[in-house]
Amino acid sequence: MSSFARNSDTSSFARNSDTSSFARNKVAIVGYAQSDIRRTAGRTLGALTVDVARAAAADAGLELEQVDGYVSSSLMPSASGRVVEDGVSTVSSAWLAGRLGGTPRYVAGFDGIGQLTGSVSMAVNAIASGAADYVIVHRALHNPTGSYHGNPMQAVHGPQQWTAPQGFFGPLAMIALPYNEYLQRYGAKPESMAAVVTEARKNGARIPWSFWYDRPLNRDEYLSAPALFDPVRRFDCDIPVDGVAAFVLTSAERAKDLPHPPVYIAGYANATPTRRRLPLHWPLDDILGAGGDLVRRLEESSGIGMREIDLPQVYDGFSPFVWFWLESLGLCPPGEAHRFVEEGGIDSDRPGAIPALSGGGALGNGRMHGVPQMLECYLQLSGRAGTRGRAGLTTAVACHSSPHYGGAVVYSANRF
Repeated sequence: MSSFARNSDTSSFARNSDTSSFARNKVAIVGYAQSDIRRTAGRTLGALTVDVARAAAADAGLELEQVDGYVSSSLMPSASGRVVEDGVSTVSSAWLAGRLGGTPRYVAGFDGIGQLTGSVSMAVNAIASGAADYVIVHRALHNPTGSYHGNPMQAVHGPQQWTAPQGFFGPLAMIALPYNEYLQRYGAKPESMAAVVTEARKNGARIPWSFWYDRPLNRDEYLSAPALFDPVRRFDCDIPVDGVAAFVLTSAERAKDLPHPPVYIAGYANATPTRRRLPLHWPLDDILGAGGDLVRRLEESSGIGMREIDLPQVYDGFSPFVWFWLESLGLCPPGEAHRFVEEGGIDSDRPGAIPALSGGGALGNGRMHGVPQMLECYLQLSGRAGTRGRAGLTTAVACHSSPHYGGAVVYSANRF
């Protein structure tokens, strides 16, 4: 048992207290669909999304005509400076609603960094306010052909003129900076990150729709992979993919009449950087400081302390995010996440550990921008995870993006 295992103390956040005006547990997920995750789907992203949305509505026991709300987030559907074409390389709510027919009353898109958490919050508000009865929330990701994160810039203007010409551009430079800060500040070794990546790949290898299905990764394979932007190695990055997921949300009252056990949205919070910085300048103090603020607002919104949560699902688009989220959520002491993980603290097969990557995350599924975290929360709390099901879970939290730039949603199997 790790010396950093969760304390059994209950949080000071009483679940029956009403600390915010949020529509706590008044909206629920009642169905889902997930495409196979592939490097290249062999068809347009729009066609794939239409099929997934239809399947999600059917899974919820609904006719498409009953769906009157669509919410998505189409920011960063792909990379490398390519032209974005709706229905081909991205899929907006308006595009999807137009292809599925019916007369939707609410069509919207979230335009922040924490795309999926922001979309969920918009859907919750739409349903709670009566703007829509049944809302499909989807996320569609595209992997363009050619070099990923190639630099198409011929000239640089604005703040990036001080960074891009020197080679500081793109997400690899962005994450390498706070990762290096963490290593130097806390005496961590980059080799410690192998425990994060192998855990994600172990769990992703068990999920049939994962790109990495039946392909776990061992420590030697991780360490032998080339460095891309010191100290970031190849397998520290989620692999770009084509993939779509859709979730159906409705009110708690309507959910009673549908075929699957509902999973309620207990609370959410989205973060924004608190300091003005140059593009992609993400210092470690910004990430952890704003992450702490986000978690405080998340606990107030949900009425649940993060140490009470049964199933945390941390974001892992880049592996260092796992360390940052574990510390922001208070699941291990500051500066100790590297040791916590190495000692088996998030080993999903170890009794008493925190199964923070039990759904495989992005490293174990592919670059699905928070979908694996949300989907794992839904499947486990609704009892639909099959042979991967974990007994006795009633609460979960799904995190997305960086703690200072993304967001998180708390889910519950029970209303309170």
